[in-house]
Order: sequence, then C-alpha cells, then structure tokens
Amino acid sequence: MSRGNSGRIVLEINPALKDKLYLALANEKLTLKDWFLEQCNAYLDNVNQPKLSFGKVSKNTHSYRKDK
Repeated sequence: MSRGNSGRIVLEINPALKDKLYLALANEKLTLKDWFLEQCNAYLDNVNQPKLSFGKVSKNTHSYRKDK
C-alpha cells in the first residue's frame, strides 16, 4: 500500500465488512474518523509505554544484604 504526504488514509476492505462497521459505529453515535482516531491513540499509547516484566523473581534480588 502506498503512503503519500497528505493526511488521508485510504483502505480497501470487503464491502460487507464496511457496512457492518458503519452500522456498529452509527449505533455508538461515532463517525469512522472519530473511531479510527480513538483506536490510533489507544494503540500508540500502548506501543509507547515500557513493557512490564512479570517473570519469575530470583531469591537474590533483594536491595539489602543481611550480612552487612
């Protein structure tokens, strides 16, 4: 897909999917542009945040030592 310098984004999708999307957005009283910008901002916020590690913690990771 080409990328130009304008602020436009053009996508070609299945017409049935497009109809479903517009119906769902209308039910939420959202425009496609408003929905898309919300999705973009949420995605970029998530991508730009540092990832937290929830891995196994070693027993030797204490910031103090008992022998001192």
